[in-house]
Amino acid sequence: MSDERPQKPLPEEQLSRETTSLEKAPSVSGPGASAPPASPASPVLPGQPVAAPALRASDADRERVVERLRDAVAEGRLDMEEFQERLEAAYASRTYAELEPLTRDLPAVGGVPAGAAAAAAGPGQEQAAWPERIGGAGTSSTAVAVMSGFQRKGQWTVPARFNAVAFWGGGDLDLREASFSQREVVITCIAVMGGIQITVPPGVEVDVRGIGVMGAFDQRGNPGPLQPGAPRVVVTGFAMWGGVEIRVKPLKSDRENKPRRRKEL
Repeated sequence: MSDERPQKPLPEEQLSRETTSLEKAPSVSGPGASAPPASPASPVLPGQPVAAPALRASDADRERVVERLRDAVAEGRLDMEEFQERLEAAYASRTYAELEPLTRDLPAVGGVPAGAAAAAAGPGQEQAAWPERIGGAGTSSTAVAVMSGFQRKGQWTVPARFNAVAFWGGGDLDLREASFSQREVVITCIAVMGGIQITVPPGVEVDVRGIGVMGAFDQRGNPGPLQPGAPRVVVTGFAMWGGVEIRVKPLKSDRENKPRRRKEL
């Protein structure tokens, strides 16, 4: 007789636990093991829009928005509570998409929309081109003249900080056709027994802070009303037995576009 005994059937609960443990067991990896099929990636159909990455905003972009908010408070368009809320949002913004709504309901400086201000300037006026002339990298950041001279004129880009030195020499900085890397630029002038002349177009704000010892920082010409979007030029430095002269002068083409008055007989 055989001693083998018939196996008892497993209880339903134990069978259920073993089956579940087998389902949760990790698959055996090896040369002969087959990997589970990967889920196919959803194809991009022709003509289907692809989400573009958000462009990052710079510190200069945030400062431009903050400056516009300050102007809006001065004009009575925003109260202090709204200004504080938008100010915090501006400094916390990281992309252009976050900055744009903060000034969407505000017109340009002076209450004139940007498009209307550009159209009112007429042909040949710098005002219509200011939004396109602010931004980019500076062409050069230093100019030195020792018993010689230097000149920057025509189409060039003024950096955020520009240093000009004239020792027994002279320099000429013409900003009438220049672009500006930022809305506010600082030009530091050192003139020792020499002179530096800076020419700006009308409508540009000029802030002169230089110190003269047996020398002078002299601003000539009337800048006229500030143009919306025009840059701010800060002139500082030191002049000894020399001088720094800031002139306000329109381009020759702008003078020709102005109507001439007829002399009365």
